Amino acid sequence: MWNEPSKERLEKIPKLYETEKATLQDKLIHLHFFIGACDWFIAEYDGEDVFWGFAILNQDYEIAEWGYVSYSELKSINVNGVEIDCEVEEAWRVRRAAEVDKIRIASGWPREIPPPQNEKESDLILKVRAGHFPHFQDLFAEVTSPYSDYFGMDPNAIWKKAKERQSK
Repeated sequence: MWNEPSKERLEKIPKLYETEKATLQDKLIHLHFFIGACDWFIAEYDGEDVFWGFAILNQDYEIAEWGYVSYSELKSINVNGVEIDCEVEEAWRVRRAAEVDKIRIASGWPREIPPPQNEKESDLILKVRAGHFPHFQDLFAEVTSPYSDYFGMDPNAIWKKAKERQSK
């Protein structure tokens, strides 16, 4: 697994059932695991091996759902030598489920307040620097997908800003 979350980071996640009284929209998403077109957004953890959160497999938003997933199974995912990844703390901001566009879209929730463009731009620049988009084409695919949190952003400006800081 790339960027395996630290013990300290895992300890910050609420235990299973601790957030039962919160609405799904208000659940805080602490981790984001991904590989290819699959995403797992984590809201609760039993402290050993079981996560509870939202899964979108193969970009199929119609069957995306809340449920349980084994941490050990996530760590074991390897597709032709490519391992599952977890967003690094610097690139992932803990936020409400309603603020994660992929969860919001799959759940059919309306957008509450559009996020400030500069915040989304900063997030995307951090992701480029962290290696989530190793090639410009990967970044281009992200910003041109209507299901992306970053749909419609200028990939040239993002790529340039991310690479400028890396070279200094």
